[in-house]
Amino acid sequence: MTDATAMPAAPDRAAETEAFRRDALAGLGRTPRSLPGKYLWDETGSTLFDRICGSRDYYPTQQEMGLLPEVAAEVAGVVGRGATIVEYGSGASRKIRTLLDRLEAPARFIALDISWDFLVAAIGRLARDYPAVAMRPVHADYARPIRLPIDLGGGPVLGFFPGTSISNFAPDGAVAFLGRVRDTLGPSRLLIGVDPTHDPDRLLRAYGGSDGLMAALHLNLLARANREIEAGFDLDAFRHEARVVEDPFRVEAHLVARRPTACRIAGRVIDFAAGESIHTDNSYKYAPDAFRALAFAAGWVPERVWVDAEGLFSLHLLRCD
Repeated sequence: MTDATAMPAAPDRAAETEAFRRDALAGLGRTPRSLPGKYLWDETGSTLFDRICGSRDYYPTQQEMGLLPEVAAEVAGVVGRGATIVEYGSGASRKIRTLLDRLEAPARFIALDISWDFLVAAIGRLARDYPAVAMRPVHADYARPIRLPIDLGGGPVLGFFPGTSISNFAPDGAVAFLGRVRDTLGPSRLLIGVDPTHDPDRLLRAYGGSDGLMAALHLNLLARANREIEAGFDLDAFRHEARVVEDPFRVEAHLVARRPTACRIAGRVIDFAAGESIHTDNSYKYAPDAFRALAFAAGWVPERVWVDAEGLFSLHLLRCD
């Protein structure tokens, strides 16, 4: 077993900055303009999203936290004693507590997240409350293949992908992601959250965010570009907008120019007309049957699905032999 106190090296900041600059130039240089949603998740963005999860209109977290205790108790009986849990997009590492409390003598917790500083702080808090569980934070972009620094052999393995992060992937991307999880975890089970909601009014309240937190999250992407790649965005020149889009059904996040404006990245000036937008994120909505079909296509066997009483959130247990 890996020493629970062994802390992986911090990510290569220079390489991350260069990748950000390259991705920003590519996304802003095409029409329609876009920035990859993964850059929302610096420490500031992760902190803002943690606050969003507690807001009144952001229903997914409320529904999931009501459903998760019952589900975790059933999953514990299936997974067995001494499991290694691998959480994708661990963030504040709050939801994992429900699993750690209900699984029988979990052996290890491996937390994957792209926001390194936020992750390390969260795992430090978690480790104090669960001293018997070996913990390992891993800096990882789960949109790419992941090779864990730990051998998962010797006991049951449970992957955990709570919330609605699978929604960031279009159907083909969701299948590819689930295939990468299968390749990383090997024989295992995966407990994953999926949002089936198709009510436009509810979605616009949740993703429009009347409290301003969702707007702050997406505008922080431009602020991060200013801090890290000297992009020179005028944040006051943009407003956040959520859009419900059909076929496939999804919510899109955009930053819309209020007036003509420009930014400069690596000496290149990029102009924006009034009303032009930067597409920053997607949230695809999958009904249970549709998601089970995606999981099966990725090589997983759907075992169980739980849906909250209002039909707003589902948790799926998948198996890979």
